[in-house]
Amino acid sequence: MGRFLPPDPSAGDANTIGGYAAVHARPAAFEGTDGASYSVEIVVDEGGTPPRPYGGYLLFVRWGQGDPVATGHVESPYLVFAATEVTARAALSELLLSDAKRYLDQAIQAREPLSRPWYEVMRDAIPDDDPDGGDESRSGPGPLPTPPHE
Repeated sequence: MGRFLPPDPSAGDANTIGGYAAVHARPAAFEGTDGASYSVEIVVDEGGTPPRPYGGYLLFVRWGQGDPVATGHVESPYLVFAATEVTARAALSELLLSDAKRYLDQAIQAREPLSRPWYEVMRDAIPDDDPDGGDESRSGPGPLPTPPHE
């Protein structure tokens, strides 16, 4: 269940990824060019080479309509490389939200056509006027055919 925490403007610059998370106590969220909602997280791993072995990128989690269920994600390319994980994370925290949105839109455009989970496809395939809600097991498909005798 959600909770409301008033923003704390003294916690940082709400126009940056890290500042927004500090001010609002939650990650920033965007509407993608595909109409879906995405939240953003900073990810840092060992993706570089010495003397800057840590690489940082943005992970955008795609949220389904209705219930808060993750239905996919897209990623930015590596955006920073640094000597330490902390330094890489700090650099990405200063990224403006408008720049993060641009990276999200580029990642959406670059990915292959979206494949929806089977349950979303099935939900959309059920006509609104179907009294059984598309559940054929309620009325039953009929008896099973008798197997042929050998």
